[in-house]
Amino acid sequence: MTHSSLTALQDSQPTNTKLPRLQLKNICKSFGGVQALKHVDFEVYDGEVVGLVGDNGAGKSTLIKTISGAYVPDEGEILIDGQQETIQGPQDATRLGIETVYQDLALCDNLDVVANLWLGRESYRNLIPGVLRVLDETEMERKTIEVLRTLDVKIPSVRSTVAGLSGGQRQCVAVAKTILRQPKVVLLDEPTAALGVAQTRQVLNLILRLKQQGQAVVVISHNLHDVFEVTDRIIVMRLGERVRTFETRNTTREAVVATITGADTAALTEADVAGV
Repeated sequence: MTHSSLTALQDSQPTNTKLPRLQLKNICKSFGGVQALKHVDFEVYDGEVVGLVGDNGAGKSTLIKTISGAYVPDEGEILIDGQQETIQGPQDATRLGIETVYQDLALCDNLDVVANLWLGRESYRNLIPGVLRVLDETEMERKTIEVLRTLDVKIPSVRSTVAGLSGGQRQCVAVAKTILRQPKVVLLDEPTAALGVAQTRQVLNLILRLKQQGQAVVVISHNLHDVFEVTDRIIVMRLGERVRTFETRNTTREAVVATITGADTAALTEADVAGV
């Protein structure tokens, strides 16, 4: 392989000199005889949106589930702000400030927006100190309005039931639920899947808003148009490996697709045989 060909395959490494907010080193994960992740490195910085792309079976979901605590890696290290941490389950990930919004959103359609945002960690006030406490609906509503305003999320009312919201609004509510916990890293799994044009625009604006607020954001998506619109870097996985990293502003959709499918490697191999 020629030097120029080798250079073409090398990663575009991040130029950020700060420590990554989240970093994975040499992560491996197998299911029986199938190795889903093969020595994968990964990093995301504060104020950065990283797109994680690849074909079905590339290992994207396994990697995200490893970060979020759904899977425990067989090998490798997970670091938060340069400090090695152990993630044995979703509770550990939440404790470390890692929040994940999956495709199913995990919202309760029959509850209003306030109830969904505070579900499982409701705020209370003492009616009779030490004896009786009640839900502090006023405080929960105030903080809900505050976080939605911060994210520039527009919904009819925080007392609207989730069932009555559009797909884009529901996605925004799911993200707002994670932001209420003041996360360090936000993982978004196919955030614009099955959304219309206007709803997709709403969610993409929300992702950019998270970046402006300094959040470290990871977007897993098959929609390269959306990925190119909001990301700073694009990490491509194929057959359980991280095969290439692009700086979004310096690449093209065709180059990313070629890497996803393996066409770039095939082209280089043919060039080498030809003596180019």
